[in-house]
Formats: sequence, C-alpha cells, structure tokens
Amino acid sequence: MGIQGPSGSGKTKSALLLAFGLTADWSKIAVIDTENRSSELYCNLGSFSILPLYSPFTPERFSEAIQTCAKAGMQVVIIDSISPEWQNILQEHSKLTGNSYTNWSKFTPRHQIFVDTLIQSDIHIICTLRSKQAYVLNEKNGKQVPEKVGMKPIQREDLDYELTLVLQLSMGHYATAIKDRTEIFADKPAFTITSETGFLIRKWCEPDDAIEDLIISQIEGCADIPSLKTIFENHPLYQNSLRHKFNLRQQEIQSAHGNTNN
Repeated sequence: MGIQGPSGSGKTKSALLLAFGLTADWSKIAVIDTENRSSELYCNLGSFSILPLYSPFTPERFSEAIQTCAKAGMQVVIIDSISPEWQNILQEHSKLTGNSYTNWSKFTPRHQIFVDTLIQSDIHIICTLRSKQAYVLNEKNGKQVPEKVGMKPIQREDLDYELTLVLQLSMGHYATAIKDRTEIFADKPAFTITSETGFLIRKWCEPDDAIEDLIISQIEGCADIPSLKTIFENHPLYQNSLRHKFNLRQQEIQSAHGNTNN
C-alpha cells in the first residue's frame, strides 16, 4: 500500500493507524524510519518498533531492512518514506558520465529488486511517499506557461502499478483513493484514515474458503496457459496462497501439450 502527500499532510500517523487496524497489535508493527526518527513523535499511539535508516538510501539497504523486520516477526512494516530510495538513484545517476540512457542499466535492476521485495513479501507493507507540486507547460499568448496539475509522488513514475492501494492525503489530512484494487474506497468521498480503515482492508485480505474453492476448480478445469494466466491475474488476493496450484496446473498443461505434439 502507498500513502502519499506533501509534508505535514499526516502520512506517518495515518500509516500507523492503518497498520494497527490491520494487525490489532502494536508489537507487530515496525517503522523503517528514513526521516530522522520522526516516527518517535507518535509513540503515544502504541508500542511499535522503529528501525532507523540513514544515508546512503540505496535500494539494497531498504530491502535488507524489510527482511530484518520480517525475520523479527513483524506483521506490518511501514517504510517512512520510500522517496529517499529514488532520490538516491537519481543523484547517483546524475554523477555518471556518458550516455544517460545507457547508464540507467546500472540502476534499474537494483530498483526493481527493491520493488520485488515490496510486492513479494508475506507481510503487509505500507509505504509513505513525499509529494511535490507537478506542472505542465501550456501555450498562452504564444508563450509556454507552467500550470499546476496536482501533486506528484517522489518515486519512479510506474511504482503505483505495483501497489494494491494508493491513498493521496491533502493538507487537511483527508485521504482520497487514487488506485484501489480492493474497491473498498473506489468512488468514495475523501475520508480520514483511522484504525477502522486498516480493519476494512484486513477483512478484505482474509481469504474466503468458498471463493478459494471456486478458484481452485477454475484452475483445475483450465485447458490452456492464456486462460490460466487470466485466472491468476483476476485474483490478486489469492496469488500467493494458490501459487502452487497455478504452477502445478501450468506444468500439467505444458506436459499434456508436449505429449500431444509427440
């Protein structure tokens, strides 16, 4: 999940409240703090753990911090924030000489490993992202004039594609869902994030045995790889728990087609 907003919009507190709603246990919540231990300002909320992360903000160090929290038995990890990871990459890229496009090959795989760590983890991860004012150039009276077009998170542009839920916070601390695979907040008016928000997401995450049985029957009845892939993509909630079923059916289909070709 992602919570993005400008400085002062309440990202850290909102993330903590959401995390408590997800787990109902402060001792199972950890904050990977890149903001000079600013999360300590909210220790009155509960006894959550803090793992400070200092410069250099390399992708590898973020991945290691996530793994450390997971090994410690944390159920929810808040990364506050992931913007320094991308800012570090931009800074290092700018120092290189030569072809700028070619130089990205040195950084893109490293960033992708960090993203993979986020999305493949077995625990809940909430990322906060700093936002800045975005502008576009429009022509007025023969001149190019910058115009405001909302807020833009400080991270790689396609990161939200990887996240299940992205909430945008205003300076009034109101949240709006700008991406929502859960459909809990889709087309809903702006709201204040509370522990109840996390509880709603938790209920969405809890597997339904009847639905799981239906998906398994679809997997077992699937006769080709494209259809199997469609079933997999249509059920993000069950991709981890049923991955072995998908993989097994894929092998069976490939084996059957191989025997037919022979």
